[in-house]
Amino acid sequence: MNHEAPAVIRTRGLVKKYGKGEGEVVALDGVDLTIEAGTVFGLLGANGSGKTTLNRILTTLAAPTAGQAEVFGADVVTEAARVRAMIGVIGQRTSLDDRLSGRENLNVLGRLYGLSGADARESADELLEQYGLLDAADRPVDTYSGGMRRRLDIVSSLIRRPALLFLDEPTTGLDPRSRSEIWATVRQLAESGTSVFLTTQYLDEADQLADRVAVLAAGQIIADGTPRDLKARIGQRLTVQLTRESDRRNAIDVLAALGVSDLVERQQDAALTGRVETGSIALPPLLNALTESGVEVLDIGLSDPTLDEAYLALTKEYA
Repeated sequence: MNHEAPAVIRTRGLVKKYGKGEGEVVALDGVDLTIEAGTVFGLLGANGSGKTTLNRILTTLAAPTAGQAEVFGADVVTEAARVRAMIGVIGQRTSLDDRLSGRENLNVLGRLYGLSGADARESADELLEQYGLLDAADRPVDTYSGGMRRRLDIVSSLIRRPALLFLDEPTTGLDPRSRSEIWATVRQLAESGTSVFLTTQYLDEADQLADRVAVLAAGQIIADGTPRDLKARIGQRLTVQLTRESDRRNAIDVLAALGVSDLVERQQDAALTGRVETGSIALPPLLNALTESGVEVLDIGLSDPTLDEAYLALTKEYA
C-alpha cells in the first residue's frame, strides 16, 4: 500500500479538447504536474497556451477530456465538492460590493459560508488586522485604492481558511506600489502555510514570488523548475565592450570558437553580446584569448539572464 502523502495538486496526462472534427482545439495536451504543499507555484504562458483551461479544471469549473487531476488527493471531477471545500479562488475581477465597507464585505461572506454572526465578525477582524486593512475597515470599498481593493479581495477568500489559494493575474492593472503590496500579501500567505497557485503574465512577479514555475505552451508543460533553474537553462549573458570597432570581426571569431553562442553586435557602442552555458566559461580565459588575438577590450562581464529572457528563449518556437 502506498502511504505517500497527497500532493497539493497532481495531474496525470491531463487533456482538454474543445469542438469536434476539423474545428477541434486541443487546449491541454497531456499535462503532468505534481505540486508540493506550502509552496508558491507560478504558472506562466502566453494567451492561448492553456493556462485558463488548466485553472478551470483544477478549480472544478471544467472537466478534462482525458487524464486525471487531484487536489489534496481528491479527484476534481468525482469529488468536486470536497475540492471546493479546500480551495479559495481569486479571479481577475473583484467580487466585492463597493457600497459596503471592507468589514461589512467580510462579515457578509462569513455568514454566506455558514459562520455565526459572532464567528464571522471575529474572522473579519482577525483578517483585517493580519493583512494591514484595519485602518480602512469601516470605509466603503469604493474609496479604496486599487491595491487595497485587490488585497481585500484576496483576504475575502481566506475566511474559510483554504489550504490552497488560486490567484489569477492578481496584479493586472495595478501601479508599482499596489503591486508591491500584493506581493507582500502573497508572501505573507505562504509564510502562514497557505499553498498558492499563481497564474501570471508578469515574469518579474513569478521571479519574486514563486518557489517553482512551469511554462505552458501549446497545451504542454515545456519547462518546470525554480526560477533559477529556468534561467540557468539558457545560460549567462556575456558582454564585451571593444576599444576599437575594427576588432569586431576578430572578436566574434574568437568568442564563437570558445563556445559563445547567439552573438549579437551592438552598433551604438561597439559591444558584443552572447550566451554561454552557466558555469562553463570564466572571464580570465576569455579575456586572455581575446587579448592574444590582438583584440583590445575596454570592458567584459557575465550576468545572469532575467526570467523574461529565459521565458522568451524557452518559448521562441511556439511564438
